[in-house]
Amino acid sequence: MNTANTLPSELAADRFARRVTARLTSGTDDLPYDISERLRAARMQALAKRKVVVPVRRAAPAVMHSGSTAVLGGGNERGGWWSALVSAVPVMALLVGLVVINAAQDEQGNNEVAEVDAALLTDELPPAAYSDPGFVQFLKTTHTTN
Repeated sequence: MNTANTLPSELAADRFARRVTARLTSGTDDLPYDISERLRAARMQALAKRKVVVPVRRAAPAVMHSGSTAVLGGGNERGGWWSALVSAVPVMALLVGLVVINAAQDEQGNNEVAEVDAALLTDELPPAAYSDPGFVQFLKTTHTTN
């Protein structure tokens, strides 16, 4: 038996079958000769009729070259450029979406900094307030409540 290609469930079933066989074989010592011979003949018939298990082989997807690109499976030569264009559309949509999100976040950050600068320039505060670590938080909370 090749254990490299055997599944764990098959190994467990094989182990169980060997234990059952050993138990049955140990119990035949006390049986009369004619019964043990009938059991031996029945075992031989069962072994002759057993199904031979053929290992299942799974096919890996084939990579074929279609022009200058690699295509999985059999490619259609006429629609090669069309399928490449259709495949590129989701990638382009993703890239455009990422650029738009980046621009929106940059604009939001710039607006927040501009609000803080405007609040600093228009408020009347003592000079010590500008060096306070919680000053920016104070400006944000007072600006949003007004």
